[in-house]
Amino acid sequence: MKMLSSFAQALKEHGFLLNELTQDVPVEFVSYTSRNIKANTLFICKGAGFKEEYLVNAIKDGVTCYVSEKQYNVDVPCLLVNDVISAMSLVAAHWYDYPQNELTIVTMTGTKGKSTTSYYLKYMLDSWMEDLGAAPAAIISTIDTDDGVEKFESHMTTPEGLDLFRHLRNAVSSGRKYCIIESSSQAFKYGRLYGLKFAASAFLNISEDHISPIEHADLEDYFTSKLKIFSQSDYCAYNMDADMAERIEETAKNSGNGYSSFGFTEKADLCGYDLENTGLTLRFKAKCKDFDEQFELAMPGKFNVENALAAIAICHKIGMPVKNMQDGLSRAKASGRMEVFSSADNKKIVIVDYAHNLLSMTKLYEAVKEEYKGREITTVFGCPGGKAVTRRRDLGMVAGIHSDIIYLTEEDPNMEPVRKISEDIAQYAERNCDKVYLVDDRNEAIRRAIFESSDNAIILVTAKGRETRQKRMGEYVDCVSDVDLTEAFLALYDKMNKKDKVKV
Repeated sequence: MKMLSSFAQALKEHGFLLNELTQDVPVEFVSYTSRNIKANTLFICKGAGFKEEYLVNAIKDGVTCYVSEKQYNVDVPCLLVNDVISAMSLVAAHWYDYPQNELTIVTMTGTKGKSTTSYYLKYMLDSWMEDLGAAPAAIISTIDTDDGVEKFESHMTTPEGLDLFRHLRNAVSSGRKYCIIESSSQAFKYGRLYGLKFAASAFLNISEDHISPIEHADLEDYFTSKLKIFSQSDYCAYNMDADMAERIEETAKNSGNGYSSFGFTEKADLCGYDLENTGLTLRFKAKCKDFDEQFELAMPGKFNVENALAAIAICHKIGMPVKNMQDGLSRAKASGRMEVFSSADNKKIVIVDYAHNLLSMTKLYEAVKEEYKGREITTVFGCPGGKAVTRRRDLGMVAGIHSDIIYLTEEDPNMEPVRKISEDIAQYAERNCDKVYLVDDRNEAIRRAIFESSDNAIILVTAKGRETRQKRMGEYVDCVSDVDLTEAFLALYDKMNKKDKVKV
């Protein structure tokens, strides 16, 4: 239990508090949702649609004080703040006794590659921790959250502040020494990461994405939000091959914190070179002032080497031996990233990948055309409802240019009809592709892609990976993952193909 006055003092010290506390009360729980209230709860009133009636009902359930940007006509003490999201992160840090001070936290941001880099880091850190007889690293990513106490499929890249600091406290209580966090532009922009200083981080890349009325007004807003990573990191490595690299470097220099570069150019502090595709793995060398070593990846694609270089830069900064970097990378897998499946006759090759924006889709097509020369490309994808609306144009154009057949389908439509989203995409895809089909049911779209594609096909199933939820009408609804659907339909294809051969 803590007293409300201690929260008020913390908020005052950071310049968030706008009023003087007139009544002190005990706080035995903190929440931002009416679905989770206990006796003596400090309630955080957040969201543009928040209404006074929500607070009134919450008080009936046990709320005895609240944090808000607006004072309501209720008879419980208020902590009036100028920024409720950043204030929530500070309140959370205080409630959970500042767990960030007991962890080494690493992160990365970028338009593409955050999850893959997170899992490269996870495998490398776990290799090191195993040698030291310590607990594996905690991870909070777009794909999964595993803090040592809770483990589940994630639905946000970076959780709300109260949830994030709960995970950090769980990591500490379960003996974790390291925690990996994926940092989204939204998290930086709105203060979900307020109060965190990262020991080491990486800026992966930048391209236009998340432009919508509820996300970022334009590319500049999106870019500047991501650039905040430099001011919140003791050290940050940046990609010299990224778009707008000069401005990224300028931000790094002006941050007052440590920084270095990585990339495929000799000028980079950590330089990747001599890439060799063995068919099953991708070998490359990486050199810096302290080592010049060979590494091996189980995942194809030059862009994954960029992600590996980012992870190597972070691990080198925190003092990891090179042998653990090599060992971790050689075994590293990112669930739902570039997972390759094939029919028994090898006529149908399916790649399931989380690619969901212009940069990631472009890189995916580049890798596929390099790895599988001469194969026809069938693409299954969609776009989310209510956000990132420029993706509909961008993905429609890039898929149309590179695909022989396209199936447009459901991808977290939320409040929008799937068909409307698909029609928005189709107007761009059809400019360069003659075979664009709108199939609202994702299961059916994947089935058709496998059975209707040519006998020399590469089928790309993008965006959902191993996710088992679709966001529909504001709720997450259970669904079968793209990986499970792919394996099931390929098995059916093999079975039918075998029967046909027997008949002949």
